[in-house]
Amino acid sequence: VQLVESGGGLVQAGGSLRLSCAASGFSVDDFAVGWVRQAPGKEREGISCLNTNDGSTFYTDSVKGRFTISTDTAKTTIFLQMTGLKAEDTAVYDCTRDSRAYSDSCRVNQSDYEGQGIQVTVSS
Repeated sequence: VQLVESGGGLVQAGGSLRLSCAASGFSVDDFAVGWVRQAPGKEREGISCLNTNDGSTFYTDSVKGRFTISTDTAKTTIFLQMTGLKAEDTAVYDCTRDSRAYSDSCRVNQSDYEGQGIQVTVSS
C-alpha cells in the first residue's frame, strides 16, 4: 500500500490549493480514504473522509464549506480541494486509508496507512 501526496505549498490567505494523493496497492472501492493534518504545537486533526461505495463524506467543522474531498474517475487519486484558505489551515497534510475494509461509512483518525505528509502554508 502506498499513498503519495502532492500539491502542497505556500498560498496567500483567501487563496486555493488542491492536494492530490496517489493511491496504490489497494482499491479505493474497498477502503474509505481521508485527510488528516497536524499544525505545529497542535494535535493531529482528522479533517475529511470519503467512502466511494455510498458516497458518504465527512468534514470537520473548521473546513466545512471550504474543503472538498473527491477522487478521479479511476479512483486511484484522492483530491482535497481547499478554498478560502486561512492562516490556521497551515499544517502538514496526510492522506489516509481507513483500517477497516468494506465499511458503510467513513471515519477520520482510524487509518492503517498514511502518506509521507505535505506542507501547506497559508500566509496572512
